[in-house]
Amino acid sequence: MHLGLGSYAYRWSIGIKDQVPEVPMTAIEVLEAAESLGLDLVQYADNMPLDRLSEAELDRLAETARHKGITLEVGTQCFNAEEVSRYLGICRKIDSKIMRVALDAADSHVPVPELAAQLHPLIEDAKSAGIRIAIENHFNYPSPRMVDLLETVDDPALGVCLDVANSICAGEWPEQTIALLAPYTINLHLKDYVIDPDPYGVGFRIRGVPLGTGRADIPWILDQLKHCEPDMSVLVEHWLPLGATLEETIALEQPWLETTVAAARGFLAGR
Repeated sequence: MHLGLGSYAYRWSIGIKDQVPEVPMTAIEVLEAAESLGLDLVQYADNMPLDRLSEAELDRLAETARHKGITLEVGTQCFNAEEVSRYLGICRKIDSKIMRVALDAADSHVPVPELAAQLHPLIEDAKSAGIRIAIENHFNYPSPRMVDLLETVDDPALGVCLDVANSICAGEWPEQTIALLAPYTINLHLKDYVIDPDPYGVGFRIRGVPLGTGRADIPWILDQLKHCEPDMSVLVEHWLPLGATLEETIALEQPWLETTVAAARGFLAGR
């Protein structure tokens, strides 16, 4: 398996919603961070939308990645046909062979046959460029519905970007999600989490922790993916919660990530 860096590992350094640092991390700096961690794969997700870069900036990103020997992958959030087509163009430009797309609550209300019909021409376009589309199980898109979509489309150019924890929000335990989606997985997002009971017994909280320090059974997860291609991308992320200040949170990102990368290497050793 090919270990790499997902841009959400630098959620706070890049900036998200109303939490944006004075000098946000750039796409080139994400490449440099991956290189410093000894990683040669970067997946840019929707927190760093590459369609906001100019043609010249995309050319520079692709050239820098080639110079550093880093493989690039592209991700977007929207399933709008126009946006997916635009991102397929970016994939071609920077030589990405995977385009990750996240489906969420609004998409879950679109009938599966309608969504499949939207996908067919996009998949043909992707195949012509040697690109595969990986749908991520996001917070509110149920995995059984995703399986229905995948089987309706029935094309090897369409698969799953499996996130090992996202679907808890959709009312699924990770074991259920992974059992359903592992047969279709072509891309993997690794993260870890814990469940903390409220001190007064008023429910509980799910929060992120560095990989290998929480509840995620990473060896079991990897065992479920033994059938996947041996060079499948495995992207490390984490759910570092926002602390008292954005600056304090950003200061924690690098040590969390270093712990996560070291743990991921251990889990993947020999696989």
